[in-house]
Amino acid sequence: MYVVVRRYTGASALVDAMIQREQEVRDLISTVPGFRAYYAARAGSGGAVATITVCDSKEGTDESVRRAAEWVRTNMSGASISPPEITEGETYINF
Repeated sequence: MYVVVRRYTGASALVDAMIQREQEVRDLISTVPGFRAYYAARAGSGGAVATITVCDSKEGTDESVRRAAEWVRTNMSGASISPPEITEGETYINF
């Protein structure tokens, strides 16, 4: 399995939009091929948010990054959100 973590800073508006449009976000990410799990969490102060997507393969996490970027561009135009810091890799412990 592969995991991708996207960490956005100064993203309070993104958190609000994701909460208001939760079903849309759910539908967007859960239909990624090989999807396993998705989490979004407030990550400290300053409006930071981290999202975590787990898929069967790197192709799935790549697609989730592409879809997330497109969703942010489409739904957050005008908001000042910097591109996320992305960390990804193959899992080596699963339980």
